[in-house]
Amino acid sequence: MPRKAGGVKLPALSAVSGKTGSFKERIWVKDRYSSIGRGAVLRNLWRFGRHPRIAAKLVELQAKKIFFNQLSKGYRRGYGGKILQLSLRLTDLCNLRCTTCGQWGEGGFLRDKNLKELKKQEVPLGRYLEQIADLVHYGHGPFLYLWGGEPMLYDGVLDLIESATAIGLPVSIATNGTRIASSATRLARAPLFLLQVSIDGPTEELHNSIRNGAGRCNSFAEIKAGLAEVNRERRSQKNNLPLIASLTTISRANLNNLVDIYEAFREHVDLFVFYLSWWIDQDHADAHEKDFARRFGFAPSLHRGWIGDWRPAEYAALDQQLRELRARSRPMSFPPVILIPNISGEENLRRYYTDHSYRFGFDRCISIYHAAEVNSNGDLSPCRDFHDYVVGNIKMSSLTELWNSPAYLGFRQSISTEGLMPVCSRCCGLMGY
Repeated sequence: MPRKAGGVKLPALSAVSGKTGSFKERIWVKDRYSSIGRGAVLRNLWRFGRHPRIAAKLVELQAKKIFFNQLSKGYRRGYGGKILQLSLRLTDLCNLRCTTCGQWGEGGFLRDKNLKELKKQEVPLGRYLEQIADLVHYGHGPFLYLWGGEPMLYDGVLDLIESATAIGLPVSIATNGTRIASSATRLARAPLFLLQVSIDGPTEELHNSIRNGAGRCNSFAEIKAGLAEVNRERRSQKNNLPLIASLTTISRANLNNLVDIYEAFREHVDLFVFYLSWWIDQDHADAHEKDFARRFGFAPSLHRGWIGDWRPAEYAALDQQLRELRARSRPMSFPPVILIPNISGEENLRRYYTDHSYRFGFDRCISIYHAAEVNSNGDLSPCRDFHDYVVGNIKMSSLTELWNSPAYLGFRQSISTEGLMPVCSRCCGLMGY
């Protein structure tokens, strides 16, 4: 279980993002960061004509990544600036049992948890509203990113979206898509900034085999119905938002179907995001446990939910699928494709899956200085997926109080002066933020 890190030992001095580009072999450089590809921006820029505040915030976010050294003078001392993204894992509950999930998958860290207890510990809607009002009062104004579990299972999720947008916070949600049809009117009216829907297969048979229902659930059919409703509401309300993104986790099951996914959904979404998969190997899990304990005085456990051994049978086949995706998406009238992390070429792909010590130039974590990660029970942690390190709880303290608290400063100092930890090399906070 996560432990609070008040007694931390201080060291002795990564809508939706990702770069686009050619598939030539690259020489990787240090301090890479994820950014929104130009193609994705240009093709969807018109959607923000009625929403200049969101466009300005997107520009600010990218600028603070590019000029991190110049704009974050206190980073070695662990000080975070304005919170640019507030990430809320609203609930641990989920109606699917996806094979690639580190929460509810075969080795997921939630598999042995009691559902009623998980529900009971959730942060009440009212407390979230107090927290975001406090952030705005102190000049933070972040993007709000909602996820889970399945965030649409959280009581009051639509009220949260509407309340946050009403005070000027752009809101995005990452969902399995099974509950968006009935909510389409409110999502478009708010409007939601970015709707991210997990799609792992071009057909009902393949998608549902990867994203298994915990009960009676045909997730593929519900996604199709949900996307149709959201698009219908956008047209009827003459609203260009939400921006709709398809999220695909590349796995053994769909490795050869990535282009098929694009063709099956390109008339229904605005952009496609393909993830190379976040998972860690056993050796790096063991090394992380020792390194973490040395730094912070206790052993972590949640990272073990992400241990896996998946890798493509043929790297050339994966590379060819990615090349074809780029080619299919090249016309300006077609949805752009984003690969996270943006790694190209057969040999680089092989290295990504077989050498977990190699980070392709992603050698600095800046998300811990920009993004606040709140877990379903209210714990605030610097890490989204590996959240053993807890700096406090928003049920009892405000985010503005905790953001630069001693425990938070200690974690940031450790990462910035001692370097990344073993599991960081395959983390969405490092390569996908």
